[in-house]
Amino acid sequence: MSQAFYCTTPIYYVNAKPHLGHAYTTILVDVAARAAKADGRETFFLTGTDEHGDKVVEAARKNNEEPKAYVDTISGLFRNLWPKLSIEPDRFIRTTEDGHIRVVKQILARIYEAGDIYFAQYTGHYCLGCERFVLERELVDGLCPDHGTKPEVIAESNYFFRMSKYQGWLIDHIKANPDFIRPKRYANEVLSFLREPLEDLCISRPKSRLKWGITLPFDENFVTYVWFDALLNYVSALGYPDGPDYKKFWPVVQHVVAKDILKPHGIYWPIMQKAAGIAPYQHLNVHGYWNVDKTKMSKSLGNVVDPLALAERYGVDAFRYFLLREMAFGLDSSFSEQAMVARINADLANDLGNLFSRVLAMAGKFLSWAAPAQNPALEQETGLGLKNAANTMVEQYRDACQSFAFHNALKAVWDFIGLMNRFVDTNAPWALAKDEQDRPRLETVLYNLLEGLRLVAALIWPVMPGTAEKMTTHLGMDPRMLSQGRGAALAWGGLPAGATLSEPQALFPRVDWESIEPSEQTTKMDTPETKAPAKEQISFDEFKKLDLRVGLITTAEAIPKAKKLLKLTVDIGSETRTVVAGISLSYKPEELVGKQVVLLANLAPAKIMGITSQGMVLAAVDEDGARVLSPEKNAPPGTPVQ
Repeated sequence: MSQAFYCTTPIYYVNAKPHLGHAYTTILVDVAARAAKADGRETFFLTGTDEHGDKVVEAARKNNEEPKAYVDTISGLFRNLWPKLSIEPDRFIRTTEDGHIRVVKQILARIYEAGDIYFAQYTGHYCLGCERFVLERELVDGLCPDHGTKPEVIAESNYFFRMSKYQGWLIDHIKANPDFIRPKRYANEVLSFLREPLEDLCISRPKSRLKWGITLPFDENFVTYVWFDALLNYVSALGYPDGPDYKKFWPVVQHVVAKDILKPHGIYWPIMQKAAGIAPYQHLNVHGYWNVDKTKMSKSLGNVVDPLALAERYGVDAFRYFLLREMAFGLDSSFSEQAMVARINADLANDLGNLFSRVLAMAGKFLSWAAPAQNPALEQETGLGLKNAANTMVEQYRDACQSFAFHNALKAVWDFIGLMNRFVDTNAPWALAKDEQDRPRLETVLYNLLEGLRLVAALIWPVMPGTAEKMTTHLGMDPRMLSQGRGAALAWGGLPAGATLSEPQALFPRVDWESIEPSEQTTKMDTPETKAPAKEQISFDEFKKLDLRVGLITTAEAIPKAKKLLKLTVDIGSETRTVVAGISLSYKPEELVGKQVVLLANLAPAKIMGITSQGMVLAAVDEDGARVLSPEKNAPPGTPVQ
């Protein structure tokens, strides 16, 4: 693998203030860049703002400002927000910069001279929200499918880019490079779109209609279409075509975007690169939407979430952790402040925070605040070591990071944290401390726990840098090690014997949701009126007839011709069961594999769509869909639920 790493966010359109979606994408790329940097790779992290186009002019007009003054203000909001969320880009680009404008004109001139831009008259349906002509076949009941508004029919002469010339090339390139666009569902979506003839792209706007833009180098009467301008930031920021950063970083570029801008990044941009003689990007990584109040965030709906307010209330690291842990990369996720509080209390305060405090407190009490030496011989003899589990965690973490699946990377870490908590309870250091003969065993147990915490700190640093640095300091080590190449630091045995430990402070205080005033909550809680009425009472003896067990879903697949059903294989310890569950409208099969659930195991078998179902997966169901029930902490498959 190349030692260089280049990762980009989309540059954000400045017609509105930054919101949760912007924060998620930028934190995601910051985490990817930190992880690469910690692995010793030379990194370049790019973000910025997109500042031309119709919508900017309209927003400036509504704000009684000239476009330049308006974009300076909004761009400043983005730039100033990122440090407050522990985001550290290497470059913040603006499309109004002289250097960017020069590159746009240079590439336009090159494509024009090659004969791939022509002048023609066109009549079409122009959507202001999309800032493009929407094809007739894209309209739904005469309305733009994305904005629900009726496009304006405009007839005018413009310059067009011959995208159709490169349609076959792009199809072949995507098929030959299966991970060019990932997750795969988005590559399939682009290929599906490309099954229809690709129309040429209108890349200009007459100055009689729009003056706020980059003037075409071959016609002073037109400005450049905003997408053709904005997409080129990814190369202009590197000093295209001869800059050393361009030569070093462009071959390894990773773009990260939300799915709403898949088409420009998955179709326009690679074709623009091909026409300009630029090597195609390495990967386009596409994530889903954050939904709030059952719908995608929208300024017009009034459900936009302020990321800074949440970070200030709960802490930057907790906010970053929630976003990365809650959203499965590539899929949509629902934002709930109450769910965030639950994550803070369960994952951060209980699992990690309590473990860290307990282990350091025991090390202070039993070892006088000095880290013990590793004892591999005793570990092998007694089976006390956590080394194998730690190595597995590191491997899973790194594999997940390669595909931007940071939710899985964090799951691997928290599975290990759960193992460490059980390790404490099983080996009871407080009992070992009572007998001097058990001293070697005590030191071995505590060494494994302290070393495990050191590894956890190293792995969570990209997501929670402040927490990781605090943990490392308390473990008697230099926190600068977290960002200065940690290849060796992820090998078991890095905690030096005799390291001076210090008394811990609470990493994450518990949050009392009930103490937060409803007027201060970002998202609403269900009111009693929305809850289902209680059913008829049953006796305890009747309840005891239910055989409820923890199950682990090992496979999940759609059932042909069944709209709501999935076929699951569920491990319940002593056996595996085939279960048909009506949850396909709420879960994709890949979301369920590896998930623990509660199974009603003694439900009489029933044949559904020709499949014998041997149990029922329990779920909470309301108008938002189904949410399968899972234990707060993982339990062995087959564990009774009482």
